[in-house]
Amino acid sequence: MKVLVVAEFYPSRRDPVLGVWAHRQALAARDAGAEVRVLVLHRLVPPRAALAAGPAAAARSLAALAREPRTQHRDGLEVTYVPYVSPDRGRSYASWGAWAAPSLGVAMARLRGSFRFELVHAHNAVPAADAVRRVSGTRVPLVVSVHGGDVLYTAERVRGGGEAVRRAYASARLVLANSEGIAEQARAHGARASRVVHLGTDIPAASRPPRGAPPALVTVAHLVGRKRHGDVLRALAVLTPRHPSLRYAIVGDGPERGALESLARRLEVADRVDFHGQLPHERAIELARRCTLFVMPSTEEAFGVAYVEAMAGGVPAIGCRGEPGPEEIAAAGDGMVLVPPGDIERLTQRIGELLMDPHRLHEARQRARATVAANFTWERCGRDTIDAYEQALR
Repeated sequence: MKVLVVAEFYPSRRDPVLGVWAHRQALAARDAGAEVRVLVLHRLVPPRAALAAGPAAAARSLAALAREPRTQHRDGLEVTYVPYVSPDRGRSYASWGAWAAPSLGVAMARLRGSFRFELVHAHNAVPAADAVRRVSGTRVPLVVSVHGGDVLYTAERVRGGGEAVRRAYASARLVLANSEGIAEQARAHGARASRVVHLGTDIPAASRPPRGAPPALVTVAHLVGRKRHGDVLRALAVLTPRHPSLRYAIVGDGPERGALESLARRLEVADRVDFHGQLPHERAIELARRCTLFVMPSTEEAFGVAYVEAMAGGVPAIGCRGEPGPEEIAAAGDGMVLVPPGDIERLTQRIGELLMDPHRLHEARQRARATVAANFTWERCGRDTIDAYEQALR
C-alpha cells in the first residue's frame, strides 16, 4: 500500500517539534506495512509575531523559511516541503487550501512519476485536505485526520471556515478522529464516514523520579490561554504551606509566557516555577517523566498526546472533565484524574490528595502506565491506521 501524507503542521529543521504527532503516525503506518511519502505545506510568510516585532525580525523569519531544505529525510521517511504564500491567517485561513493547491498539484504530479500513491492522508480539513481536493486530476481516495482544530476552531470561529471544513469532509472517503467526541463533531460538520484512531506513545522501561528529588508538577503544552497554566500556578500557591518543596515545570513557549511569569511573581511562587521553553520532543518527554504529576487542566482538548506520553512513564495525569480527549483517556483505564474546568479548588484538592498519600500515588503510577500500554501505543496506532486505509480503499 502506497500512501501520500499531506500536512500543514510537520517537524522541520526550523521547528523539530511542530506537528510531531503527524510524523509519528506516518512512521507508525510505515512500520505497520505501508509505504509512505510526505508533502508538507510550507508557507513562505513570516508569522504574525515576527511581523509585529519589526522589519528586522520579519526579515530573519523570512530568511529562515526560505532556507528550509525542500527535501529532507526524517527517520527514514522522505519529506518534501511545498512552498506557497497566502494572506494573514486571521482574515483568510479558510482559503489557504486554495492558495496552496497550485504548488501542491505540481508536487503531487512530480511525485506520482516515481511513487504511484494509492491513497492520500491529509492532516486537517483546512488547509491540507482542502488543497488536495482542489488539485485537478486527483482521483485517489482521500482520508482526512481531524485533530480538533477543524471542528473546535476553524468551523466555528473562522470566516468561511465551516463551509471549507464541510467541503473537505464531503470529499473524503473516511475521516479519522483522535477521540469519539471529535468524531461526533466531525459527523455534525459533514463527515460521511468516520472512525476513531488514537495517537500514541512509546512505552519506556519502568522509571521512577530520582530518589530524594522534591515533588514536582509538570505541564507540556503551548503557552496559550486554553491550556490554563494559570490554574496550576494558583493551585501551587495554595499548596505551598503544606508542600514547601513542591515545584512546577512548564515546558513549552507561546504568547502567554510573560503573563504567566508575572502571575508567578504575584503569587510569590516564582522561585519554584521553572520555565523551560520549548524543548526537543524527546527531552520534553524525559523531563515530564521525571516529575510527580502531569497537570494540564486545559479546555478544547481533542485528545492530548502529552497526557499519555507522561502516563507511559508512570506519571499520573490530571485533566478537565467534559473534554473529549481527557474523558476518553480516563475511560480507558486508571491513572488519570478529571476535575471541573476552571475549578481551582478541586484541582488543588486532587493534587494534594495524591501528594499526601504515597501508597495511592504509587498505585496511580502503575495504573497510568498500564492504561497507556493497553490502549495508546504507536504500534496500535499503526495497526488502526492501516485498517482505516484499507477501509477507505474498499
